[in-house]
Amino acid sequence: MTTDTAISTHQAVEDARNADLKLYVNGRIVPKAEAVVSIYDSGFMLGDGIWEGVRLHNGVWAFLDAHLDRLFEASLALDLDIGKTREELTQALADTAAANGMTTDCHARLMVTRGVKVKPFQHPAFSQSGPTIAIIMEHSKPSIPRPIRLASVAHHRGLPLTQDAKLNSHSKLNCILACIAAEKAGADEALMFDPFGFVNTTNACNFFIVRKGEVWTSTGDYCMNGITRGHVISLCRENDIPVFERNYSLVDTYGADEAFMTGSFGGLTPVGTIDHRPLKNAPGPMTQRISALYRDLIARHCAGT
Repeated sequence: MTTDTAISTHQAVEDARNADLKLYVNGRIVPKAEAVVSIYDSGFMLGDGIWEGVRLHNGVWAFLDAHLDRLFEASLALDLDIGKTREELTQALADTAAANGMTTDCHARLMVTRGVKVKPFQHPAFSQSGPTIAIIMEHSKPSIPRPIRLASVAHHRGLPLTQDAKLNSHSKLNCILACIAAEKAGADEALMFDPFGFVNTTNACNFFIVRKGEVWTSTGDYCMNGITRGHVISLCRENDIPVFERNYSLVDTYGADEAFMTGSFGGLTPVGTIDHRPLKNAPGPMTQRISALYRDLIARHCAGT
C-alpha cells in the first residue's frame, strides 16, 4: 500500500485572496465570517436542498444555462420553490463575482435549501419562511499533482426510488461514506457500482475508461447527469472517437488502457490506479486528446463562438 499523501479531484492552488471573501446569503453580499445560516435551516438539519457548481472563465460562467436547467429541474423533483428567476440567480452570481473582483479561475457553489424550519423535524411543512439561497465563491484553480488513485467500495449508487443519483442534492452521505472507505483502503477516492454490480461513477465525479481506442462510460441510469460528462460524450461523437454508454464490469476496468473522471471543477482528471492496479497510461493519449478538445470547447463557449 502506498504512503503518498491523499489528494482530491477538487484540489486547488492555495490562494491567499480566499481568506477575505464576500459571499451571498439571501440577497445580501457579506464578509465570509458573516455568511451564516440558522441551525434550523433545512439544508443544515436534513440535507434538504440542491446545488450547482459553476466555473468562471474569462468573465463567463461556463455552461451556466445547462447548470440552471439542472437546478430548476431538481427543484421540481423536490417540490422546492426557488423563489427567484434564472435571471435573478445569474445576477446574484455576477454581483458576488464583482464584489470579489473575480474574472477568471473562480468556482461558485450555488445552494438552495427549503429554508428555516419552525421545528426541528423533517416534514417540509415546518419550512415556512421560504428558501435559503447562498453562494460560496472562491478563487480556485485546479491543481492535481498526480493521477487519482481509486478503490472500489461496497457503497453503491442506488435505485432512483431510493434517492435518484441525478439529483444534485445536499444529501451526500452515501458518497462521503464511499470516499472514507476508499481512503481507508489507501486510495484517494472511491469507485462506485450501480445496483447490479456494474461500474458506475466515483464518489465525486463521472467515470470513463478507454479500451482499445474506445471510450466507455456507464449507461447514465444511476449516476449524476454530469454536464461535463455530456460534453465529453458529444465531443467524442463529433470527432469520430468511438464512445459507448454501456454496462461494464470491474474486470473490464482493470484491463483498461486509460481511465479518467469528469466534473465541472477539474474538467478531465486522469486515474492512475484502481484497487492498487496501475493502468497502462496515466494520463494516456486519449485522455489528453479529449482534454484538449474540452479546453477548446470552453474557450469557444466563453468567447461566444
